[in-house]
Amino acid sequence: MNAKSVSRAEAPGAIPRRSAILVWDAPVRVFHWLMVACFAGAWLTAESERWRLAHVTLGYTMAGLVAFRILWGVVGTRYARFSNFVRGPAAVVCYLGTLLRRQPDHHTGHNPAGAWAIVALLVLTLVITLSGWAVFNDVGGHWLEDAHEIVANLMLAVVGAHIAGVVISSWLHRENLIGAMISGRKPGLPEDAVRNAWRVMAVLMLAAVMGFWWLQWQSV
Repeated sequence: MNAKSVSRAEAPGAIPRRSAILVWDAPVRVFHWLMVACFAGAWLTAESERWRLAHVTLGYTMAGLVAFRILWGVVGTRYARFSNFVRGPAAVVCYLGTLLRRQPDHHTGHNPAGAWAIVALLVLTLVITLSGWAVFNDVGGHWLEDAHEIVANLMLAVVGAHIAGVVISSWLHRENLIGAMISGRKPGLPEDAVRNAWRVMAVLMLAAVMGFWWLQWQSV
C-alpha cells in the first residue's frame, strides 16, 4: 500500500483535517538512532588497534540491527513495512521530478527516493559486516580488507546523500523530518496514524544491544 497521503478526506472541496499523527513506531526510531551511533562509532575507531574491539562490537551490532529491521519490515507496523514504501525506479524518478518542480508529493511514510537509500544502507551494512568478520578472522586475503574499506566509504557516501535528501525534503515539505524520527510524529490525517507505538519491543531491542555490549567487554 502506498504511503502517499492522498485520501478520501482530501477530495476536491474537502478541508483536510491534518494533525501530528504517529507514523514511526518506537522500534523503527530506536533502530535508526542506534544505527547512526554504531556507524559513527565504527567509522571513528576503524584505524585504531586500541579500539579494535569497540569497532568489531559496533559492526556486529549493526548486523544484528539490520536483521531485526528486515524482520520488522515484514511484520511491523504500517509505515515500517517494506511493502508500504519500497517502489520501482519509475516512482523514484516521478518523485524526484516533483522535487525539481518544487511541488513535492507528500508521503506520510518514506518517500520513494528515501526508500531506496534505506534499502541501500541495509544491504551495504550486511556487506560491510560480513567482510569485516572475514578480515577479523583472517579469512581471505588483503584484498578483502581493501574491499571492506571501499564498501564502508560507499556507505558513508550514501549516508551523506540520505542526510542531504532529508534536509532538502524537510525544506520543500516544510516539515521537520529529523524531529519526526525522534518523536515519531508527522502531519497527517487521523485515520492514517499508527495505533501502537510498540514501546516494549523497542525496550527489548535496546536491552539486547546493551547486553551484547556488556558480554563483549567482559571478554577483554
